[in-house]
Amino acid sequence: MIGNRSRRIFEYQWFFLLLFVILISVVAESVNRRYFWLANISNLLGQISVLSLAACGATILIIAGEIDISIGANIGLSTVVMAVLMRSGWDSSLAALVGVVVATSCASAVGAASILFHAPSFIVSLACIGVFQGIALFITQGTLQTIYGQFETLASLKLFNFLPLLFMIAIAGYIVTHFILAHTQLGRSVYAIGNNPRAAYLAGINIKRQKLIFFALNGLFVGVASMLLLSRVGAAQPSTGTGIELQAIGSVVIGGAPMTGGKGDMIGTFFGVLLWGVIGNALNMMQVNAYVQDVIFGILIVFAVALSSLRLRTQRAAMQ
Repeated sequence: MIGNRSRRIFEYQWFFLLLFVILISVVAESVNRRYFWLANISNLLGQISVLSLAACGATILIIAGEIDISIGANIGLSTVVMAVLMRSGWDSSLAALVGVVVATSCASAVGAASILFHAPSFIVSLACIGVFQGIALFITQGTLQTIYGQFETLASLKLFNFLPLLFMIAIAGYIVTHFILAHTQLGRSVYAIGNNPRAAYLAGINIKRQKLIFFALNGLFVGVASMLLLSRVGAAQPSTGTGIELQAIGSVVIGGAPMTGGKGDMIGTFFGVLLWGVIGNALNMMQVNAYVQDVIFGILIVFAVALSSLRLRTQRAAMQ
């Protein structure tokens, strides 16, 4: 009885994330009465848009048993490429498209190297952080690339003067990823490879090709996230995006996807991202020191890993 009850609790992990979001919001409102103002809510939705798209790609990889920790460096490189091209007179849309292609290519390169050398994607992506950052530094010579006024349309548009277009694009990303995972053969192969690569191979799945597609999809989401970030910030440098990989991975794990792969869904990822964004926004509204915020986010990542481990142990015990 207890085992079945525990398993049901973890199956609805998103519900408890929602309760945490509500609790944190109430506490933040009690400290700062401007928390529930429409302007702050709109700002929060815009803030989590970039993380949302990065988490969409991370969800696919983590369910498949892979990981890419070069997401932040990839964003830095792709935003720099977009900004440099725009400053050189390129059309904003064309420059953004080139940046998305760069991000997709970089992520695909991570996957290809992992497959070719039979190396863990964690190690390959770790090495690629230096590669991507080095290229971005070479392109910019370490200088900030500002494009104020050239690419603000995406970030400035709001539906009903409240709902940011950035957030609507992020929602589209969630929907597309959910459709891929739940209603396509590619999505079924994501879960099959994450659960048991050997069984997936015996079932006729081309694991190498499918994994390369997973990494390419991750890169596509990273590229679109880079485009939104550049529009929102109006400037780029090699360090742009630093740390977002930890936030994306943490959001996916908090949402219920174990690092071992084979499980996960977009509802959990959405509420994981929302929790991350709400905590950050609440800490800012309560004027918590930025260094203390880093400590809190680090603890949150450890909590996510611990929760994932506890979830797996509980499910295994319930099945015995």
